Amino acid sequence: MTKNYDRYTYRLTWSEEDHEHVGLCAEFPSLSWLDKTPEKALAGIRKLVKECLTDMAKNKESAPEPIAIKNYSGKFMVRVPPETHRMLSIQAAESGVSLNRLVSSKLN
Repeated sequence: MTKNYDRYTYRLTWSEEDHEHVGLCAEFPSLSWLDKTPEKALAGIRKLVKECLTDMAKNKESAPEPIAIKNYSGKFMVRVPPETHRMLSIQAAESGVSLNRLVSSKLN
């Protein structure tokens, strides 16, 4: 297997509908694993991702890159309504900061 399944982003949550813990993997949004304990749900989703990666390798398919090892530029574009853009520009000007700095601080 070319990718290490331990590098993927796993998350646990509770399903009230199923009354079980759910193991999820951000890079494989279509996969999930239900189990009685969080430990078993995590083990289950990790096993499922490993099996999926093994199958993908056998079929010469590209596996998703783990989020943890991706390089990010720190830049992304967000479209907002013109009135929101105007309001944010006014707030930035009144605060004496750039629009970029104002929006970045609101995201933190």
